[in-house]
Amino acid sequence: MGNNSSHKRTKVSKQVGKERPPDMDKALGKQQFFSHFRQKPGTKILLLFSADRRRQQAEAAAGPVARPGRRSEDSVGSLAAAPRMRGAGDGAEWHEGARTSAVKPRGQSQELKGGPSSRPVGTDRLWEHSEAQKVASVSGRRRVRPPSLGRIAVVVDQGSGFTKAGFAGENQPRLVLKSSSLVPRWDQPVLPGALGCELVGGMERAHPIKHGMVVDWEALEGLWERLLVGGLRVCPEQWPVLVSDSPSAPPSSRERIAELLFEDLAVPACHMASTALLAVCSTGAFSGLAVEAGAGVCHATPIYAGHSWHEATFRLEVAGTTLSRYLRDLLVAACPDLLLQTLPRKAVTQLKKRCCYVSLDFEGDLHNPARHHPASICLGNGCSVYLSSERFRCPEPIFQPALLGHMEPGLSTLAFWALRKVPETLRKRLADTVVLAGGSTLFPGFTERLEMELLAQCQKHGYGALQPHLVVKPGRGTAVWTGGSMVASLHNFQRQWMTRAMYNECGSRLVHEVFN
Repeated sequence: MGNNSSHKRTKVSKQVGKERPPDMDKALGKQQFFSHFRQKPGTKILLLFSADRRRQQAEAAAGPVARPGRRSEDSVGSLAAAPRMRGAGDGAEWHEGARTSAVKPRGQSQELKGGPSSRPVGTDRLWEHSEAQKVASVSGRRRVRPPSLGRIAVVVDQGSGFTKAGFAGENQPRLVLKSSSLVPRWDQPVLPGALGCELVGGMERAHPIKHGMVVDWEALEGLWERLLVGGLRVCPEQWPVLVSDSPSAPPSSRERIAELLFEDLAVPACHMASTALLAVCSTGAFSGLAVEAGAGVCHATPIYAGHSWHEATFRLEVAGTTLSRYLRDLLVAACPDLLLQTLPRKAVTQLKKRCCYVSLDFEGDLHNPARHHPASICLGNGCSVYLSSERFRCPEPIFQPALLGHMEPGLSTLAFWALRKVPETLRKRLADTVVLAGGSTLFPGFTERLEMELLAQCQKHGYGALQPHLVVKPGRGTAVWTGGSMVASLHNFQRQWMTRAMYNECGSRLVHEVFN
């Protein structure tokens, strides 16, 4: 990603830094956030926060603009500064420098053709080339540089259990929402066992993503509306969006996501990146082996020079949600109490997170009660839960899926297969950076068990020269989102967007060429 002279660093004055809300300063941590990001010579890192003074100048030059009901296809959102608020969701507060609107779910828009422009001062040169020239270069399969979007991007990591959203340049997501939601659908009856749906209290609980795959696109659109409009309080038509994608998702899934973003939400530009790539980028590297264990699926994906190695990607559909159900079964089997059978799923998940750990010698611990570490937890409803061997039996299916009747090998074996399938010249380099990501990697003992078994696999199959080194970050539960925030903040990344004009000309199939 080379530099381009058309792009300029955005300078933020000291006064703006003083006016920024305290929580945003704490969230940014710019020096610590980017200090570990290894750069090539000439690479620039840019925080795309616009100054209030530039925004006020742009608004003054633009004058009052009527807000249309729906943006036209050839328009791009104004380049005003990012909304500055404390917190997220319904309790968000607007601070000085923001407009007086209390909620502002839909912002004002500016047409590029005719009339004064609302873009920041000094960006006129970036908009001189017509959209037709950019699209023509795409049609000719040449590398294109879309116009500078002039503002910070929205980063969304859509997962099976939870979806994280926030602004690029920050080190923590603003929102972490459950991907599922209760939605009434009156147009058609809900069939028990329908794909992506379940009945809850007479209503339908929609699960748009299962095992990393989108199974309900209507529910996914509702999730995006909740994230952008209701949660982040932004106007989708004005914000470029970087969204994560499962390493094993079919190519057609990316096309549908592009259609959702450009046609239903009318975003000005988007970028799609593999969760494995973003996880590796969160550590400051562009090459490594990403080992992900989330709520719905586990992956082992080699990443080299910023590209996913799809042929060497392996998945396991035993993950956090499966472990929660397994823990409930273990508890009911140990104590067939009616209260345990009706224990809410959220309470079981909290028990899993607070009490469970990974055993380094599962068979030895299982057959020796003296090595158990019992724990008694009192829940809020007055029910007391006693756990013994269930504490280390719960996470074991990630390493031994056969315990649940799955024929796939464990995650450590899949990680070794991924290393073995890449060319010999790259194995050592990728083995030196084995990045852990996902909430299911947070079990105590998980890192030690994976490293021990991965090393044993290498020695067993004649790869003794490989000494896998695990990269374990404290915030690996949100590593994918953090990697997206870092990547979208790079100055040279600004040429990687797929714009709405490019989509209108070439359609959703262009995603396979732009995001390879």
